[in-house]
Amino acid sequence: MMSLILLIVSISAACSNIDEQASYDAEEIQLLSDDVYVGFVIDTLKEERWYNDKEIFEEEVKQIGGRVKTLAANGNDDVQIKQAELLIEEGVDVLVVVPHDAEISAKIVELAHAANVKVISYDRLIRNANVDYYLSFDNEQVGKLQAEEILKHVNEGNFAYVGGAESDNNAHLFRQGAMSVLQPYIDSGEIRLVFDEFTEGWNPSVAQENMEKALIELNNEVDAVIAANDGTAGGVITALTNAGLQGIPVSGQDAELSGVKRIVEGTQTMTVYKSIETLAKRAAELAVQVAKNNEIETNDTIHNGMSDVPSILLEPISVTRSNIQDTVIKDGYLTESEIYNE
Repeated sequence: MMSLILLIVSISAACSNIDEQASYDAEEIQLLSDDVYVGFVIDTLKEERWYNDKEIFEEEVKQIGGRVKTLAANGNDDVQIKQAELLIEEGVDVLVVVPHDAEISAKIVELAHAANVKVISYDRLIRNANVDYYLSFDNEQVGKLQAEEILKHVNEGNFAYVGGAESDNNAHLFRQGAMSVLQPYIDSGEIRLVFDEFTEGWNPSVAQENMEKALIELNNEVDAVIAANDGTAGGVITALTNAGLQGIPVSGQDAELSGVKRIVEGTQTMTVYKSIETLAKRAAELAVQVAKNNEIETNDTIHNGMSDVPSILLEPISVTRSNIQDTVIKDGYLTESEIYNE
């Protein structure tokens, strides 16, 4: 009789354990089904800056508990649209997009919304589409910082403006910001804007070629250059150096290692630090919140030609030789050994 009782107890306990395990597995399956799947559609990974965005963004999504897949189109609009379609078909809950072309990328928003997938425009604004959210820095402020710093070094003479890609809405915002500062000097005749062109694809080689042609036409009479980012600044500085004009004030942006090194060397005057870590982590948090249909707090709206897009705009910081230690090094973005070759 005792043996029979023990057998019944054992079977009961085993059944109880099976039920508990089944319950646990069901909970695990539910957790997996609740995972947020984030698609990151990025223009290019050919530039140091965008590779950093990708790494930080992916890590933060994973830390929060989501899944993420990044696809880079490397400057091809058709490829970028197809990549977005692929991610939508795979069942992403939200798309985060760094558009190559601000206008053409509107197609991505259309495709996503047809599948009830929301779209966050990352750093670059998608135009003429019902974008759900926009996350970037105050890009007009970037241009203002560039112009203001250059004017501290020279406030008269022949100025050149070397812009970014015309297809990138940010390039227009950078220029607007810079021109809002320069215009009074231009109107008074103190500054003559002798060169003012966008740079196809943000390509440093194109920036160099354009600057070389301008220098020939101007007989090397250029007193300052506002370059839209560190890549174009690098091309400009190569052209200036070849013409024996190294050292004239040149702006930049993105606080790339090469740009900060040039500031230390004295061939570039400044760059604009936009904490990629802050931007990418905030984007990851926003993506997960949007995917879960949480309430989103924004601090601005930006009109993109079709709608006023709820926006989160972060503050950029001007970096010169005097504050490298207190900005990019203090934040851990770059190290002293990297910058000073220690």
